[in-house]
Amino acid sequence: MFASLAFTLLCAAVSVYAFSFLSDALKPEAGNPLHAKFALSGMDVPAHFFGGGLALLLAPLQMSGWVRRRIPRLHRISGGLYAGGVLIAGLAGLSLARHAQGGAATGLGFGLLGVVWLVTTGLGLGYALAGNLVKHRDWMWRSIALTASAMTLRLILGVGLGVLHVPFPLVYLAAAWGCWTFNLAACELALRWQRARAATVKTLSTAR
Repeated sequence: MFASLAFTLLCAAVSVYAFSFLSDALKPEAGNPLHAKFALSGMDVPAHFFGGGLALLLAPLQMSGWVRRRIPRLHRISGGLYAGGVLIAGLAGLSLARHAQGGAATGLGFGLLGVVWLVTTGLGLGYALAGNLVKHRDWMWRSIALTASAMTLRLILGVGLGVLHVPFPLVYLAAAWGCWTFNLAACELALRWQRARAATVKTLSTAR
């Protein structure tokens, strides 16, 4: 319960940050280097922040078992919006990865994140349409784990820069790879634990 609440609050906080950043950047200030870079990126940055913010906002709703059981229509509608947000943010992220700070190594990390994010979400949606709800749930968990890389990224940057005082290029490189590989590994462990637990319960029930 506490973990679910913490995850929901973190998703909401980073989502609000994304939309606030988007709103602020759409009002360019003369001499502001961030706004200048934003303008040069074309639609990539606004699309990435909008799509990512939307996906983060909807992720806790998609994970809610209560909503899935009691309001399936809401689950389907929000799931479609979530997938749309991932599509927009993922494609924009692939474009942004070509010009990432830190060069090719950092860009490759973010680029692979974009590819895996799009693939896992597409598989999750495909299994839902095919009626395979077990695989749908597993792949959407992986997708949400990758969506949450926005939070892990900021955690790595905060610890690396603010606590350990590691030079920015090294921290940013670590964040580009660690923010999503760590989340995906943790998700896989959680899924394996759930399957093992379900198998154990089934075995005990059969033995009785």
